[in-house]
Amino acid sequence: MAPQVLESADSRNKFEDLSGVDISAYANPYDALLEACNNEAAQLQIRYGTHRSTRNGQQKAKLLSPDFSGLILDPILQRVMDPSIEPGFVDPRNCLVFWARPPSHIRSLVDQVQQKLLSLAPKLWLMPVPNLHLTALELTHSLTAPQITAIIQDLGSEAAEKITDYTYTHRPRLIKPMLSYDGAALALSFLPGAGEGLPSTSPSSSSSSSSSDSSSRTKKDDEYTYHHLRRDLFNIASGTGVTVDSRYVVPSSHITVGRFLTQEDHASPEKMVRFIELIEEINGWLEKEYWPIGDERRVEGEWIVGQERGLDFRKGTLWYGGGETVRLGRGF
Repeated sequence: MAPQVLESADSRNKFEDLSGVDISAYANPYDALLEACNNEAAQLQIRYGTHRSTRNGQQKAKLLSPDFSGLILDPILQRVMDPSIEPGFVDPRNCLVFWARPPSHIRSLVDQVQQKLLSLAPKLWLMPVPNLHLTALELTHSLTAPQITAIIQDLGSEAAEKITDYTYTHRPRLIKPMLSYDGAALALSFLPGAGEGLPSTSPSSSSSSSSSDSSSRTKKDDEYTYHHLRRDLFNIASGTGVTVDSRYVVPSSHITVGRFLTQEDHASPEKMVRFIELIEEINGWLEKEYWPIGDERRVEGEWIVGQERGLDFRKGTLWYGGGETVRLGRGF
């Protein structure tokens, strides 16, 4: 009998760009949004925010619809977490990525959010805090280990070093954390910073692109956004001749915080209504406590990519935060 081929939750979950931009005509898909926004951070933030709020609205409507047939459960994660389902099962999907690792204060924030979610979803699978990551660039996915090894060799050590160390000198800021969700998972998402809470000039003579002190950051530093970073990483990688085969390139910067493994916590419309209310309560708390207000900067709710660690070049079965580091970049 042929082995059972399992369909992952992500393969059944549609990821579409809801920012209103068509990337099909661009060799580098990240150029499309940058061009549409005239490279302006404020406009990029609006597009990222539009994508985030529109998708949350769509997912809320689906989950609360009378026609809702159930959450999208992940059969592979179920087998990883409960070996009795299929003894000897091994996740066959080898991937190759560059991850941004959240700094300690963002990891702490995720932990708080996760604990709040458990109050109504005690069976929710939580991404282990040490495994938290933001995928800055996905080179490929769902291949065999030998195929991944070949791509690493094709990319070369010079490009790997350049990419992993890139955030030491190119430091985009992410702000305005919010829970994003769908029928398969929940994530803490961010928007590109656009000068909120920053001075026009730095009190320090050194710029934030070379200083380890984020207090020296100015509005001009926010002109280089997370979307610019994604564009640059794509260019460096593809410049080696390697094909960048990302599953999606939507305008989103998110850390997966949990996945659904069972229908039990949401087995009635009433339970789902309450769970959506909890998500919205958490988002209200995040906005009140962690979003910048006027000229007030909320450093506890922002993430300058590259803080503490550079980018993590990661290979293997890393869908749920595992895998093996090929090279870890220089942090600040």
